[in-house]
Amino acid sequence: MGWRKEYLDLVLAPLSLFIMFGYHLFLLYRYLKHPKSTVIGYENHNKRAWVDKMMEIDAKERPAISVLGNSISAAATLSSISLVLSSLIGAWLGSSNQTVFTSNLIYGDTSPSIISIKYISLLICFLVAFGAFVHGTRCFVHASYLMTMPINAGIPVGYIEKEVIRGNHFYEFGMRALYFSTTFLVWVFGPIPMFVSSLVMVILLHNLDTNSMPMLQFGPLGHQEFMRTNKITNLSSQE
Repeated sequence: MGWRKEYLDLVLAPLSLFIMFGYHLFLLYRYLKHPKSTVIGYENHNKRAWVDKMMEIDAKERPAISVLGNSISAAATLSSISLVLSSLIGAWLGSSNQTVFTSNLIYGDTSPSIISIKYISLLICFLVAFGAFVHGTRCFVHASYLMTMPINAGIPVGYIEKEVIRGNHFYEFGMRALYFSTTFLVWVFGPIPMFVSSLVMVILLHNLDTNSMPMLQFGPLGHQEFMRTNKITNLSSQE
């Protein structure tokens, strides 16, 4: 029994998923053990400091609501996009015409069962992304409610930090689901493009997820203004 092009899907598709899952497991290990080496850990460090400093300001003077509003808008927009794409994939699966990507130009398995698996994989990724972005929006909304409370309300700062970080985790998880959906989308054009795209995706994500910036050490309120004023004074004296 000779080689058939349908066998490529049995080899390259699982290998592509192994590469993607392997990288994200490695990223998770780095984030849990060495958070300073990841962009996610760097951003979470800054967000914890941001919440801590915002809670030292009077509620009427906090710009936190507008900042969290941007995060809420981004998560809500991406959740809507994921839901629309899920609906399109679902409508495509329900239609009888699924012969668009069965061209002889595709070097791989073009059987109806494999095509259905490709669409179902895309649908799962978009639904997972939708759920993650919705939960991220919920966490950001809850954090915005808590941050409007006055200083003497007695709300632990760590609790608000936890909500903001949790929302960021859901947001990141939704983005990772969209990255996986890109790989599945390329699979529609054959297993070879899927394998190449997974390699390119991992290389790009590794560069984007690696942090080379040192963790900032934030001083108390008024410290930054003092340092800025002192720097201006020194520059003026040098002139």
